[in-house]
Amino acid sequence: MIRNYIKTAIRSLSKNKGFTAINVLGLSLGLAACLLIVFYVSDELGYDTYNKNIDNIYRVNTDVRFGGNEASYAVAPAPTAAALKTDFPEIEQAARFRVKGGFKVKKGNQNIQEDMMVYADPNIFDVFTLPMIYGNKANALKEPHTVVITERTAEKYFNSTNVVGRTLTFDDNTPYKVTGVIKNIPHQSHFNFDFFVAMPGLDESKEDMWFSNNFQTYILLKKGADADKLNAKLSSFMRHRAGPQLQSILHLTFDDFEKGGNYYRLNLTPLKKIHLYSNKLSEIDANGNIRYVYIFSAIAIFILLIACVNFMNLSTARSTNRAREVGVRKVLGSPRKYLIAQFLTESVIVTLAAAVIGLVMAWLFLAHFNQIAGKELTVTPQILGWLVPVLFAMVIIIGALAGSYPALFLSGFNPIEVLKGKLAAGFKGGRLRSFLVVFQFAISIFLIIGTLVIYNQLKYIQNRDLGYNRDHILLVKNVSTLGSSSQVFKQEIKQLTGVQNATLTSALPTGGFQSSTSFFKSPVPDQKNGILPQRWPIDADYIPTMGMKIISGRNFSDQMPTDSNSVIINETAARMLAFSNPVGAKMYEPEDNKMTRLKEYHIIGVVKDFNFKSLRENITPMFLMLEPNDGTLSIRFRSANIPALLAQVKNKWAQLSPNQEINYSFMDKDFDSIYRAEQRVGSIFMIFTTLAIIIACLGLFGLAAYATEQRTKEIGIRKVLGASLSTIIGMLSADFVKLVIIAICIASPVAWWAMNKWLQDFAYRANIQWWIVALAGAGAILIAFITISFQSIKAALANPVKSLRSE
Repeated sequence: MIRNYIKTAIRSLSKNKGFTAINVLGLSLGLAACLLIVFYVSDELGYDTYNKNIDNIYRVNTDVRFGGNEASYAVAPAPTAAALKTDFPEIEQAARFRVKGGFKVKKGNQNIQEDMMVYADPNIFDVFTLPMIYGNKANALKEPHTVVITERTAEKYFNSTNVVGRTLTFDDNTPYKVTGVIKNIPHQSHFNFDFFVAMPGLDESKEDMWFSNNFQTYILLKKGADADKLNAKLSSFMRHRAGPQLQSILHLTFDDFEKGGNYYRLNLTPLKKIHLYSNKLSEIDANGNIRYVYIFSAIAIFILLIACVNFMNLSTARSTNRAREVGVRKVLGSPRKYLIAQFLTESVIVTLAAAVIGLVMAWLFLAHFNQIAGKELTVTPQILGWLVPVLFAMVIIIGALAGSYPALFLSGFNPIEVLKGKLAAGFKGGRLRSFLVVFQFAISIFLIIGTLVIYNQLKYIQNRDLGYNRDHILLVKNVSTLGSSSQVFKQEIKQLTGVQNATLTSALPTGGFQSSTSFFKSPVPDQKNGILPQRWPIDADYIPTMGMKIISGRNFSDQMPTDSNSVIINETAARMLAFSNPVGAKMYEPEDNKMTRLKEYHIIGVVKDFNFKSLRENITPMFLMLEPNDGTLSIRFRSANIPALLAQVKNKWAQLSPNQEINYSFMDKDFDSIYRAEQRVGSIFMIFTTLAIIIACLGLFGLAAYATEQRTKEIGIRKVLGASLSTIIGMLSADFVKLVIIAICIASPVAWWAMNKWLQDFAYRANIQWWIVALAGAGAILIAFITISFQSIKAALANPVKSLRSE
């Protein structure tokens, strides 16, 4: 019986090659899109799951509010780890990372800049699952000047992985002994370091200062421990541990400190939530966003639903051609259940073919999708292990669901009425089919509006006045490796033709530099006159090179030695300090962590506010100090011949550092990279919006074909009575256009609400303009009309004699 169903199904499908091809194409596109999104979502949800104790690992964060400024950090004070382990028996282990930038690592005569370095406590291997191939994890990082490296790093520097006991030279003169080699860290990790340097060699790690936050701190809870209860205890923990220092510094108790509107708190973030839920200052790397996981999951479901809806519509459109077949079978005694089984078999065969083609499509498009999404997705045997069963189940479920309506619809024909030429109600009676068209186009319009809003926001970001000019600035990084020659390099670059100016500092608006400290309006620390701004070291060329504006006072000058005791503040800091005239006012900065000595500064200028964080955040107070810092040389140029300028810069670099390659970028590209996640979302939105529209149009094509078949004789009669081509096209199109207009009315407010929620992530954002909704609606109507017109024109041009011949 099943064999007969399959044979009959194949014959029927091969007779209608056009409809079968459209059906398979629509389903395969929907399944391919769904599979790509499944790969993406699976990858996002898989971060840090390689850790065996993932459910018991938490990161300790710090939330601070002081002087009207607040911030949330992914780091904690140096003594936090040891103190937590001492005070709370439910903590099995605690360990820290300290990110301080990279080192030059010597390989032969070449110095290679390595940035994936971190100082790590010896017990970091007890918290995270970092399998050690060679070495003993118990003592690998106990001694200063020791390092644990990944296997790819061992291969890179020694062409072997068994390198315990070998030496790596950092910054030309400091030897580090390799005490362990670990497996490469999976890319699905919120950290991906290649060098783990022993923390005991870092003096900062031994400080007992509770008001300096620089260490990524992780705890491993014992099995059965309640993280929520521990989180609730952290308030009293900070009062006990940090309270004496607060009393010593500000002469305040924690209660008085909080009554002043300030706070200093610790809290926990589960390891499994860091990648998708955390976006704090001092994150090790840029994280993902759970909203995008939800959005793309919804898109996958909607596209799959659209594809299934198409199946129903296209199968129903063939009803006229198959009506007599059904009638004859019923007259010959075929039970309805056999007819249903026959049609469901056809549906499953089409779905199976679409699944195979969709899987091949997903595999072919995966590399391109990786480029757009910034992923490294691959189809591995492990993925196939769960994908094939899931795909098989989807074939059965989708085949049954998508084919259920056509099967029930076609098998329910009355044989007498069918053989007399009478069918069920036509298009106007198909409420379900009308609903499905509205559903399809509502989703498509929603995606169109979403895409337009995302690109409008990105355009707003790119064109917004940021308070500095990021164009025509070349960034030469790791200039500190030149040592005492860094200033020589700067001066020689300034002399090149086409160079307007250059500044030497790591503190860049696009560089992610974060360093904050407290300042006071009086020489006696008092929370009432304190402020917690960003503190950036710059040189006298910084403001003109960056194209910033001094709105009051003056810039730093190399000709004025007293400027080393001066400060330039931004407009936000000036407002928060509430000086009637900030220029000439005094500010005081603690010279040590315990605030026993304060250094006096004079405000010499106010710089116009500039965005030094993402536009997702408001501008916060900024203090610019005239201090040496040789991390990056920013070069403002006017030369139209960029390759020639680059060649000159590289030549100067090679003269001063012949054994190290130059590392450079352009500030406008670095700025764009800050919003790479949004750019990727916009690109993915556009791709899947296009797919949704194509699939929806296939469904509309099918329904138009159905309506045309139902009204063939009506069209013939109208033509005989003199109806024009435009009249017939308008008659056939009107019902569909009405449905699209209904879809616009439904989708527009939903899309407006959803995209407004997305825009809330940005402190600076473009409003959703009326023209975005109008353009999306007009585009949907135009696309629908073009799709319908193909069938309408074909029907209007047909010879009426053929359609009326049977009458």
